[in-house]
Amino acid sequence: MTPFHQILGNNLVANITNFTVWFAITFWIFIETQSVFATGMIAGIYLVFTAAFGFWLGSIVDHNSKRIAMMGSSLVSFLFYVAALVMLLVEPEGAFTDPFGPYLWVFVLLVMLGVIAGNIRSIALPTLVTIMIAEDERDKANGLVGMVTGIGFLTTSVISGFLVAWGGMWLVLILALASTTLAFVHLGFLRVNEGRPVPVEGEVQPPRTVDIAGTIAIIAAVPGLFALIFFATFNNFLGGIFMALLDAYGLSLVSVEVWGLLFGVLSTAFIVSGIVISRTGLGKNPLRTLLLVNLITWSVCCVFTLQSSIWLLTAGCFVWMFMAPYAEAAEHTTLQKVVPLERQGRVFGFAQSVEQAASPLTAFLIGPYTQFVVIPFMTDGQGAQTIGGWFGTGPDRGIALVFTVAGLIGVLVTILALNSRPYKRLSAFYAGVPELAEVADGPKPA
Repeated sequence: MTPFHQILGNNLVANITNFTVWFAITFWIFIETQSVFATGMIAGIYLVFTAAFGFWLGSIVDHNSKRIAMMGSSLVSFLFYVAALVMLLVEPEGAFTDPFGPYLWVFVLLVMLGVIAGNIRSIALPTLVTIMIAEDERDKANGLVGMVTGIGFLTTSVISGFLVAWGGMWLVLILALASTTLAFVHLGFLRVNEGRPVPVEGEVQPPRTVDIAGTIAIIAAVPGLFALIFFATFNNFLGGIFMALLDAYGLSLVSVEVWGLLFGVLSTAFIVSGIVISRTGLGKNPLRTLLLVNLITWSVCCVFTLQSSIWLLTAGCFVWMFMAPYAEAAEHTTLQKVVPLERQGRVFGFAQSVEQAASPLTAFLIGPYTQFVVIPFMTDGQGAQTIGGWFGTGPDRGIALVFTVAGLIGVLVTILALNSRPYKRLSAFYAGVPELAEVADGPKPA
């Protein structure tokens, strides 16, 4: 195997580990507490941490060997999982059944910090694509990255559901510690030529700081790049709804074992999509591909919960998962071309922080809002009386209504983005025609 393929394999193990822990604690908390509020809070915690640490993790990637950064990620995850396991072993009776209990949420924080430590890999990996892969092949390599993510989801959803059913979080954390150790040891033996410059004796080195101002200047210098990041931010604002409510909706239709197995089968869409991208690429304009993919996914979101049907949900989730690697690969391919390599870690980290900043607000608000407003509205309120005859009534239909409204908003915003000036500017800049980017921005004042 080439070093790049070995890195992909190592990331696969790490992804499976962290995704399994994340899925499992969401399943487990819902089963223990039967609280949609609790699952929404877990999603919100994940996204707050992602937004808060993204920029800092990006600076770590830029200032250090990517391999060493990934090894540090595994080590930090290991330590947090050990601390969580200790809390689990000394649990006071009934501490995990109270959705508002402090012991439960300290445990959740430790577990989620272990998961978040793995996010440094999602920043380091696209920078390694830039280093190791020729420019005209990067979109295909990014497809392989998406395929690895898909395999991780496939394995994760199947494993987490059954692990929670068989051994709860104790078994999940034991396996997480073992696989995290495996990923760390493998990276220790792997050698990658990252082309890092050797410091010259006596030469003044630039400060090893996060450098927010410098990173913002780099982004601002690329016409339309801020707009791309903000578009992804808005998408994540709506995407926070899925993170907060999808598991609760799926578990309202089937058991945790079936939901985990079904999600695993659905995740084959990630794999198929990654294979297709690795063969065909993303076309001449990855940015257009990104927007068209969003148009399809939000259109599907409008209809996949119109009726209380596991088959309709399955079809909608399959389309969503098939399109997701296209969106991620398109954004990465664009950034890898228009951003200098020495700044890519911080730009990817900045994008991760800003894009995820909206999702915590959604995840924190949508769980309580759905629980205390939308569910009553669709159970015995005005919504049940108005559309309940064909849409259905009850808690699951309240969750479904949230998905439908989110899809309609997503379609509208994507259509506006396709016809926007920033889209035309960034497309021209990516194509290497900066003068067209200026024209798309309109005439300059005299």
